[in-house]
Amino acid sequence: MNTRITGTGCYIPSHVETNDEFSQHEFLNADGSEFKQSNDIIIKKFVSITGIGERRYVTPEYKTSDIAYFAAERAIDNARIDKETLDYIIVAHNFGDVAHGTTQGDTLPSLAARVKHKLEIKNPKCVAYDLLFGCPGWLEGLIQAQAFIKAGLAKRCLVIGAETLSRVTDKHDRDSMIYSDGAGATVVEASEGTSGVLAHESASYTEEEAYYLFFGKSYKQGIDEETRYIKMHGRKIYEFAITHVPQAMKSCFDKTGLDIKKLKKIFIHQANEKMDEAIVQRFYQLYGQEAPKDVMPMNIAKLGNSSVATIPTLFDMVKRGELLGHEIQKGDHIMFASVGAGMNINALVYQL
Repeated sequence: MNTRITGTGCYIPSHVETNDEFSQHEFLNADGSEFKQSNDIIIKKFVSITGIGERRYVTPEYKTSDIAYFAAERAIDNARIDKETLDYIIVAHNFGDVAHGTTQGDTLPSLAARVKHKLEIKNPKCVAYDLLFGCPGWLEGLIQAQAFIKAGLAKRCLVIGAETLSRVTDKHDRDSMIYSDGAGATVVEASEGTSGVLAHESASYTEEEAYYLFFGKSYKQGIDEETRYIKMHGRKIYEFAITHVPQAMKSCFDKTGLDIKKLKKIFIHQANEKMDEAIVQRFYQLYGQEAPKDVMPMNIAKLGNSSVATIPTLFDMVKRGELLGHEIQKGDHIMFASVGAGMNINALVYQL
């Protein structure tokens, strides 16, 4: 018994936030001191490192569970299934439903329960739960769905990654330019064929790495003393990622017994363009090769980093032929890979 993706869908928010929107922000260092560089220089350096030119934010009336539901509907329609036959709904996120104008997350009830409610699924045996695993959450949900199917506990699952990071960012932190909103969903089903999930790998590093991403105060001292925002130690994350992610990817790929030349595409978490390029290049160097130029689709330039939503959104776009220069076909071997808060890493090899 294997696990195959039979439907995909995503929700890309309509509001575009360009880099120009940050030109009037008061960016500060972690100690509250001012940067010596102008905002123009800060933004230019930001683009050269991350590759982000714009990002998408949800409009005020929507929350994370809303956009998760929108993506779920599209994935269910794409799979052409009866939603009442779903055995599990797994929703990966990190901050719950954050209402516009607030930074407090709401997870009671769970986002998965809210999505099931919005889908009007009546079947009580359709189990809905949330998954907190940092940015690799959607991929870990896919791995869990595969485990349920392999164990005979499920035949059909819906795995969603959704986040509204724009509502938990500190406008005085230049890292706020990285984050965006979005949702991606996949329907996965039991399959008798040879296609589907071929191998996977997960790991958690929780010694000094545990708090590389954390919740902290605004860099603007004297305001919002009780409010916390997403913060990160960017250099430490970069060094961690380029060291550990390529090894995890190789460990995962080696389980398949395939020649590295068989790998058609790598769908990597859209965290930072330079970091992703370094990870993929180091992965291929472990095989004594250079990374093919077209192996890594990227949409970060237009969509930013939407955490758990980046991979399923990217995969849906390529699958639908919406990303210029990239296409996938039945029989192709692809890899998903991610890294994020925890620090958590995962990878999965899949045959279309």
